[in-house]
Amino acid sequence: MKLPYPLILASTSKYRGALLAQLGHQFESISPGVDEDQLKSQNFTPTQIATELAKLKALAVFKKRPEACVIGSDQVCVLNGELLSKPGSKENAILQLQKMQGIHHELITAVTILYPQGEINFHNRTLLFMRPLTLSKITRYIEEDLPLDCAGSYKLESKGIKLFEKIEMDDHTSIIGLPLIQLNNHLLKIGFPI
Repeated sequence: MKLPYPLILASTSKYRGALLAQLGHQFESISPGVDEDQLKSQNFTPTQIATELAKLKALAVFKKRPEACVIGSDQVCVLNGELLSKPGSKENAILQLQKMQGIHHELITAVTILYPQGEINFHNRTLLFMRPLTLSKITRYIEEDLPLDCAGSYKLESKGIKLFEKIEMDDHTSIIGLPLIQLNNHLLKIGFPI
């Protein structure tokens, strides 16, 4: 199958790469080299942060490869208006999960598609209801799944699913970082095969 443009994922995330591979198109993964912390420190809403970061990532790669279709994506985890970043350590992961247990929080995933004829932006919201958890259950989960590189300190595609009572979403792939249903709908419109 001939693609209308070379396809590039502006990310080296193994999670996003595995998701995009499900669509069956050949693609490259290129690191956008965007400073996410600088934007997150500004006074934007969580949706604005995710949207701007997705745009910046796509644009950083598109400037180098303007003949391609570049996909940039970003996800933020929001609890009562507070952004929860990747914990980086077991201690931080425990603190994040303790804050979320027994209540709901939100994942906002934003995507920007840049291609020679235009730009497409969209975002997806997921509500997650975490069950009440004891410190020992939280610690055991973190030891088992090591979600230190995941915003919110859990991996829903792995053992993290057992932490939740309910998840409300319209695209299950969005929770991992790339809403494939919406993405594929837009790729089809610009000429990518099914």
